[in-house]
Amino acid sequence: MLEGRKILVTGPAGQIAFPMARELARRNEVWGIARFGDAASRQEVEDAGIRTLAIDLARPDFSELPRDFTHLLHLAAAISGDDYDGAMRVNAEGTGLLLSHCRGVEAALVMSTVSVYKPHPDPWHPFHEDDPLGDIMLPFALSYSVSKIAQEGVARFCAREFGIPITIARMGASYGPRGGLPIFALQALLAGNPVTTRWDPCPYSPIHDDDMLAQLTPLLEAASVPATIVNWAGDEAVSLQDIVAHGADLLGLEPRIYVQEVPGASIGSVADPTRRLEVTGPCRVPWRDGLRRALEDLYPDRIAAHAAS
Repeated sequence: MLEGRKILVTGPAGQIAFPMARELARRNEVWGIARFGDAASRQEVEDAGIRTLAIDLARPDFSELPRDFTHLLHLAAAISGDDYDGAMRVNAEGTGLLLSHCRGVEAALVMSTVSVYKPHPDPWHPFHEDDPLGDIMLPFALSYSVSKIAQEGVARFCAREFGIPITIARMGASYGPRGGLPIFALQALLAGNPVTTRWDPCPYSPIHDDDMLAQLTPLLEAASVPATIVNWAGDEAVSLQDIVAHGADLLGLEPRIYVQEVPGASIGSVADPTRRLEVTGPCRVPWRDGLRRALEDLYPDRIAAHAAS
């Protein structure tokens, strides 16, 4: 774990960023920037010992933001519908402006996504970092994968132009008590709704918050010029159908899944972990254990009651 450093985190109230920033703030000076439209979420971040500034990456004003950070964790992203121009402005241009401002860092991690890969006809195909890129055609975020591919191009330019050691981490299905795909699916069941997915089976590579925190420092140490590109996902490929079945069993629910095919969209999001394993070593939290732990944090009474029945 980093210690005694000055770290900038973007999107520090987010599902992925907050647990990281909170833990880093125990041993480092951590700053967090976001739009902070929700005063309560900003207060939560500040209560965790993180200094905040309200900055919108669509039109950033960095005049009050220091330049002497040792590390940058750029985790914020615009996940919009069909606003391609807005997504490009935040995810691509905003990344370039941020990296230009923070060009003196020892290392930067720029969060991308496995959604940058061109869809493959085999849902279990493990996407490798050298696989073709393309539009994953997510129906709820049509502009996302295209703008994240553009973000990667900007980050690669900044690494070479400014000499910034960068790791571009293509995030898989992260999860923990604050959410993530497995948790959101089970919360749909708790609300009385079926889980909707694009294919049967629809596999992912889930990774728990604890593994992400343990792997953060090695990923930063792997930052380089040109940029290092690595999948950041779990070691196990598992279908959403199996995730929902296991979580529903823990919660005492009937697993209801509705398959709604989307022509042309990706039918699987399995990430090849080979390159990441070389950097970080294996994950420590098996998906079944991680899912149970996250649900116990969120719904302890329900888990205990069902276990006793």
